[in-house]
Amino acid sequence: MKTIISLSGGMDSVTLLHKLVKEGREVKAISFNYGQVHVKELEMAKHQCELLGVEHTEIDVTFLKDLLPSSLTGAEEVPQGHYEDESMKKTVVPFRNTILAAITLGYASGLKYDSIALGVHAGDHAIYPDCRPEFIDALREVAKLGDYNPVEIYTPFIDVTKVEILKEGLELGVDYAKTWTSYSSGDVPDFKTGSSVERTQAFIANEVADPLYTPEQWDEAKEYAESVQPNQPALL
Repeated sequence: MKTIISLSGGMDSVTLLHKLVKEGREVKAISFNYGQVHVKELEMAKHQCELLGVEHTEIDVTFLKDLLPSSLTGAEEVPQGHYEDESMKKTVVPFRNTILAAITLGYASGLKYDSIALGVHAGDHAIYPDCRPEFIDALREVAKLGDYNPVEIYTPFIDVTKVEILKEGLELGVDYAKTWTSYSSGDVPDFKTGSSVERTQAFIANEVADPLYTPEQWDEAKEYAESVQPNQPALL
């Protein structure tokens, strides 16, 4: 099976990358610079591909920044809190995932690859319309109807929480110090943005400290995540 992964450099897509390699697939990765403020994630994507010996292509689509206003492209400040908060809709980049998935499909079709892999997961459903199961189902229909070389869409985490993704990644030996989930632009993640809160809660549930933080920073991140929403139960 030959697969193109859309790789952001975040913990979900990086875990998926390791999963694909473990499954014995022939893998290529594509990442996108769409003008995101958290562009540091692309460094992580490149590092993970070098680590695994996976061919990595980074595409400059920064023109999208001017077309798709969002707090993630610097149009306004990134809100703090949990993903289920109404304010988190400000982090939606209109049709971003649709556009990037379409490019990934075209790339896979041109190379005569069998499938693309997307790291969408259950935690995305509340806030991002083009990460929901019904959207992915529609995208599969587009892939069938829009090309002579239909490409499958592999989304193994579509009904899986970040807690479970992290559990699998730890079993795969993923180095999460070389992933970037925060929507902040600095070298230290802002633990108060929605993506970071969800990540922190996943580490808490797995009873592991997030390696991106110092012990003092981790204590602060945990305290904030637990104050925003009750922690999910630890895995047995």
